[in-house]
Amino acid sequence: MRGFTLVELVAALAILAVLASVAVAPLRLERQRMQERELRAALREIRDALDAHKRLVDEGRIAVTAPGGSGYPASLDVLARGFTDVSRPAGGRIYLLRRVPRDPFEPDPSIPAARTWGLRSYASPPERPQPGADVFDVHSRSAGVGLNGTPYREW
Repeated sequence: MRGFTLVELVAALAILAVLASVAVAPLRLERQRMQERELRAALREIRDALDAHKRLVDEGRIAVTAPGGSGYPASLDVLARGFTDVSRPAGGRIYLLRRVPRDPFEPDPSIPAARTWGLRSYASPPERPQPGADVFDVHSRSAGVGLNGTPYREW
């Protein structure tokens, strides 16, 4: 019975290393695609909840919560905590989110989900979003760029 020589083992390991490195690139690309899908879904969910809050304030079902009366919530957390339905005599609660989704590009899992997002107030200009008394829009705080070439902050 004859064994392998050291040269044969090194050559086999080198071939396996090359094959493994070729397989890693598509896996990274697929992971980024998955994170981008999660980002789109989270942004859509939060923005729909913000729009629903504004609509319910305009309909008189939710009292204005933010100073200045823009009709948008004071924070993202309140969308999950719920609001009293002031249009019903017995009250009742209106929930716009089950929970605040996390930004999938936030690397630190210890940060609360609502703090993973960049916030834009109603009074803030679109080209320079800044937080303020209310939450008019959200954006990713990631410095990364999407597969489509657009920075995640602009999604």
